[in-house]
Amino acid sequence: MSRWENYLASAEKIIGAYHGSLPLHHFLKAFFKEHPYMGSRDRRWISQLVYHYFRLGHWGKDIAVSERIVAGTFLCETSPNDFLAAVRPAWNEQIALSLADKMPLIPAALTPATIFPFLPDLSEEIDTNAYAYTFLKQPRLFIRVRNGKLDKVLQLLEKAAVAYEVFANKTTVALPNGTKIETIVTEKSWYEVQDASSQQTGELFSPAKNERWWDCCAASGGKSILLKDQQPGVQLLVSDVRRSILENLQQRFTAAGVKNYDARVMDLTAENFPATMGQQQFDGIILDAPCSGSGTWGRTPESLAFFKKEEISKYQQLQKRIAHNVIPFVKKGGVLIYITCSVFKQENEEVVKYIEENSALRRQEGGVIAGYNKGADTMYAVRLS
Repeated sequence: MSRWENYLASAEKIIGAYHGSLPLHHFLKAFFKEHPYMGSRDRRWISQLVYHYFRLGHWGKDIAVSERIVAGTFLCETSPNDFLAAVRPAWNEQIALSLADKMPLIPAALTPATIFPFLPDLSEEIDTNAYAYTFLKQPRLFIRVRNGKLDKVLQLLEKAAVAYEVFANKTTVALPNGTKIETIVTEKSWYEVQDASSQQTGELFSPAKNERWWDCCAASGGKSILLKDQQPGVQLLVSDVRRSILENLQQRFTAAGVKNYDARVMDLTAENFPATMGQQQFDGIILDAPCSGSGTWGRTPESLAFFKKEEISKYQQLQKRIAHNVIPFVKKGGVLIYITCSVFKQENEEVVKYIEENSALRRQEGGVIAGYNKGADTMYAVRLS
């Protein structure tokens, strides 16, 4: 059996054993730990084949796993490679064809619906075709350059011969996925790793000095750092239901030089939660709500394979409960920034409608942040006041 046939067999074995109970990259790490004889090249190729399989979403489920892996490699790659040269040389010679020209060569029809069967559930602003086909391409890595250090960061990228794209705002920089940015730009305070769409949510903030803001589902704190960079004089409260996450956030804040904030563990879903907040009022609340994460599935395509439609409603109920509990703390004339990294209208427009029906808040601006046209995540962000 050739090396490439061994790679294919290993990828099949992994796919057969993987059931979605933990992120695929963790599963792969455990698999390779059990097979220490595999070198870095072996691990890289096998991982790539597994991801090619999952990038096809729900397409070709009645096709043999090995055939689907080969088809995924043909559709997802754009330049000749040794794997296809060994297992399907005719396809390798046609690898540079457009996606439209490749489609007739594969064993079953490829359409947006065969990749992503939840198209009717998408937010109305999303281009369904463009969104579905982006699963075939790995998203890029993005950084947000801070403290006016763009020239210095670009000098280091050029010295390391790393391709990059600077967006019009002069702070968002796109890099090839897998770039070891921490080894290239060692001064951590110069940048934050943050998806381009996540960075774009900050356009809705507009904080003023001495205002009180609350990032109520702060997680790793990316939005809070963005807020503080816009206005260091903001009085900031960050909260999350998980103490370990807040500990990680505080380490990230230290690295970023963010000071003068309060951090608390809070369960925003608890019935008695409002009573624990007293009479506090905030000029701005960032509600980056727990969600399906469907707008980020280009980075974790295995999530699409194991997602059940009924989960959308479960997330919506959670989002409504949290919104209900935090709305009373928006000061009169203040703002609520509602954010998800979901593509589903139940989690997006329908929750905003719920907020409007159950408060005096009204949507002012925002909507879908389409990342599929720039190799980024797709998000939803609305400013209500």
